[in-house]
Amino acid sequence: MSRTAKLALSDGSVFTGEAFGAEGESFGEVVFNTSMTGYQEIITDPSYCGQIIVMTYPQIGNYGINPEDVESGRPALKGFVCREICHIPSNYRATHSLAEYLKQNGIIGISGIDTRALVRRLRTQGVMTGVLSTLDLDEASLVQKARSSPELEGQDFVRQVMPTGTRRWTECLAELAQTPVNVPRRKLTGRDRPLIVAIDYGMKWNIPRHLAATGCDVQIVPGTATAAEILALNPAGVFLSNGPGDPRPLDYAIQTIRELLGRKPIFGICLGLQLLGLAFGGQIYKLKFGHRGANQPVKHLLTGKVEVTSQNHGFALAAESLPAEVEVTHLNLNDNTVAGIRHKSLPAFGVQYHPEASAGPHDSRYLFDDFIEMVQGESAKSSV
Repeated sequence: MSRTAKLALSDGSVFTGEAFGAEGESFGEVVFNTSMTGYQEIITDPSYCGQIIVMTYPQIGNYGINPEDVESGRPALKGFVCREICHIPSNYRATHSLAEYLKQNGIIGISGIDTRALVRRLRTQGVMTGVLSTLDLDEASLVQKARSSPELEGQDFVRQVMPTGTRRWTECLAELAQTPVNVPRRKLTGRDRPLIVAIDYGMKWNIPRHLAATGCDVQIVPGTATAAEILALNPAGVFLSNGPGDPRPLDYAIQTIRELLGRKPIFGICLGLQLLGLAFGGQIYKLKFGHRGANQPVKHLLTGKVEVTSQNHGFALAAESLPAEVEVTHLNLNDNTVAGIRHKSLPAFGVQYHPEASAGPHDSRYLFDDFIEMVQGESAKSSV
C-alpha cells in the first residue's frame, strides 16, 4: 500500500509524492546531485549532514545496497528525493533494497515527483530549506515549517559526523575497485611506510582506503584534534578530509591547521581545502546551488590538462582573498571557481574535489601519489 509524502520549500512550493524508507518528518537544505550512479556512496557520504538530496537521474535503486560500498558508519542526510524508486534491485552484490536501507537508518524518502521542475527551481533561486514529511500533509503548515527552520549556513555540522576517538585504518580498496587506473604508482613497504594522520571532519572511507593502498600507515583522529595531539603522533604527513556544511564556524579546525603549517606536509580535499584556505588567510563564500555530481570539469593550471571530477560542496574559496604566497592550481571550468591551491614555499596543497571519486571518474587519483612524494621529500630534508 502506497504512502503519501510531501516536500515543502521555503519559497512556498510543495511537491507531493510517494513515501519510501522511514516514516517521520525532517528538515534540511535541499540540494541536487547530477551523478548517474553511486547513490549508495552519496547517501553514506557524511558531507550531506543537514541536507535533503535530490537525484537528477530518473531511476534510483536499480542495483540495491551492499555492505562493501558504504562510505561511513551510517547515513547523515536528512532526506532523499528521486523521480522513480526501484523496489526490486538486480545485482548479485545487493543485500538490501534502497527503501529497506533507508528505513533501517531512519531516513525519509519521496519518489514520484517532478525532479526536473524541482532542480530547475533550485538552480534558478538557489538551494533553500525544505521540510520532508509523511506525517503532516498540510501544505500551509509544511511551508511555514520550512520558512522557520534554521539554515545550514553558519552551523557546525562536523561535530555531528566526526569520530569520537582515534582509529588505525588498515582496509585497502575493494577487489572490484582495483582497476589498473586505481593502482598507485608505488607501493610503500616496511620502513618506507609513512604515518599519515587523517583529520576526520566527516571523511568518506574511500579516502583512507586509497592512502592505505599506497602503503601508508593511516591513523584517523577526530576533527577537533589539536595540533599538539597530532604532533605527538609524529606523523610524516597530515590529511584534511571532506566534511559537511560551512567551514567558517570551525575555528578549532582552522587554528589546528595554522599550527601545523610548515611543520608537517598537508593535503586537503573538499572541506579540507576550504579550511586550509581559511588557515592561509583566505575567505569563503556560499555558492548559489553548489557543485554536486561526478562530471565536474577542472583545469589543472600547472599542466593545462582538464580532469573530470567528482564534487560535493556548497561553499567556495575566494581566489582574490588569498595571500601572494598561495597560488590557485585548479579551476572549475563551469564557473571558474577555485578547485585547487598550494602554498609556494610550505608543503601544503588542496583540491576542492574528490580524487578518491567513489563513485566517479579516476582522473585525479594521481593526487595521492603527489602527496606521498611531498611527504617523502620533506622526510628526506629532515633526515639530512
